[in-house]
Amino acid sequence: MKKKQQNLQWHSFDEVFSRSSKKKEFRLAYNEEIVRLRLARQIRNLRTTSQMTQLIVAKKSGMPQSVIARVESGDRGISVDTLGRIAHTLGKEVQLV
Repeated sequence: MKKKQQNLQWHSFDEVFSRSSKKKEFRLAYNEEIVRLRLARQIRNLRTTSQMTQLIVAKKSGMPQSVIARVESGDRGISVDTLGRIAHTLGKEVQLV
């Protein structure tokens, strides 16, 4: 039995991203992801600048340390309630605009 040889085309990341970013749905999802990652980085930076561990922030916020780790990873969204509790623990407040 003969195998058919597939013709594969390789594309750079920039080519794929450029093509995908023209779609409205992609742009919206991409922007949401960027916001989530920035928020995660800000929370981690505030925590480390305050010389607090994830466990300390978690205990003061009344939640498990694993929640703080997930928030800082940026893998998932965060509820306003959770964000508010973490912000309060870090001496900040949430402002929605």
